[in-house]
Amino acid sequence: MGLFDNIQAKRRQGPRGHFDQLLLLALIGLASIGVVMVASSSIAVADSHHLGSFYYLKRHLVFLGIGMVAATVVMRTELKMFEKYAFHLMLLAFLILLAVFVPHLGMRINGARRWLNLVVTSFQPVEAVKLFLVVYLASYLVRHRESVETRFLGLIKPIAVAGVIVILLLLQPDFGSATLMIGVTIAMVWLGGARPLFLFIMGLPLMPLLYIAATGESYRMKRLTSFMDPWKDPFNDGFQLTQSLMAIGRGEWTGVGLGSSVLKLSYLPEAHTDFIFAVIGEELGLAGIVLVISLFALVVGRGLYLGLKGVEVGQRFAGYIAFGVSLMLAMQAIVSVGVNLGALPTKGLTLPLISYGGSSMALTCAMAGVLLRATYEINRALDARQMATRMPASAVNDANLAAAPREAEAA
Repeated sequence: MGLFDNIQAKRRQGPRGHFDQLLLLALIGLASIGVVMVASSSIAVADSHHLGSFYYLKRHLVFLGIGMVAATVVMRTELKMFEKYAFHLMLLAFLILLAVFVPHLGMRINGARRWLNLVVTSFQPVEAVKLFLVVYLASYLVRHRESVETRFLGLIKPIAVAGVIVILLLLQPDFGSATLMIGVTIAMVWLGGARPLFLFIMGLPLMPLLYIAATGESYRMKRLTSFMDPWKDPFNDGFQLTQSLMAIGRGEWTGVGLGSSVLKLSYLPEAHTDFIFAVIGEELGLAGIVLVISLFALVVGRGLYLGLKGVEVGQRFAGYIAFGVSLMLAMQAIVSVGVNLGALPTKGLTLPLISYGGSSMALTCAMAGVLLRATYEINRALDARQMATRMPASAVNDANLAAAPREAEAA
């Protein structure tokens, strides 16, 4: 047997990793639905601005392509690289959140400073911060496992880091993303073994801050109250929600047909971004809604399941990454769907992998790539454990075969 044969034999005998196929198929399904629905929902918006019917679709495909390249790169990168530079990524998160306040670099759109001017396009830093926060929290939970599980002081640093991010987001202002960051941080720390009582005590100081932020501006207060009875003022404060509910109601069981939505024709605001779920409900009906929710449930369920497996086999960083990314996608999807259905106050959060978006689409794809990489390393560890359990029996068989000729000679 030659040198290359030995190498190939070792590769065959060593543990093998593989990306979770169900998770990958679900992610591809969501992105595919997104392409179709962006094409359908954005035509009227593009025509009204004289940009060409498929302007937003073309841009969506460009950023989806960029996101797929980013996902491919991170899928081929060992997670230990992310773990090694987790602190540096968190510093970068603070810098880009502060950069939006720099004149000429930060962009003010609709009264909010949430974008950076990159000359050729705009970039929303919070989309990258979502991934950076998950990586940092996963790294912290691995390095300070015992402290997080047993000590109150072990929770101060991750909660403080999240608190600073929340403050910077509220200054932009971006109340929806701030709430999302708090929810993911608390959930990840809890999954990392923190005691619920400690988390409750740590979260108490944030409650007044969120209350002030939610009620400090009149338009936010209207959002909090109008969703409870949008039909009270259907042409002003309740306009967005009433249009969304009418769109979903028109869809009934199977929808009015792809491309046949009426509410997207300058009635439903942000039909291709924040309220794309309502267009899905109108054109594809309950069947389309169930399909989308089922795909999200599959993504989140597989992510959380494999994250648990990762923690069990000692791949804690990969496990916490799977937890964090799954929770980030789940909470954002829940908020977006809840807003469209009138179950939650209006928030400027897109539906992951489906809504039109530049930096949102690209960074969500990158986040999905990190999740797939985590499943690869977890499956590799699971394969290694299975090999270890089989090794003793095979070693005994080899020893018996080797001993047989000697026993025959002795006889």
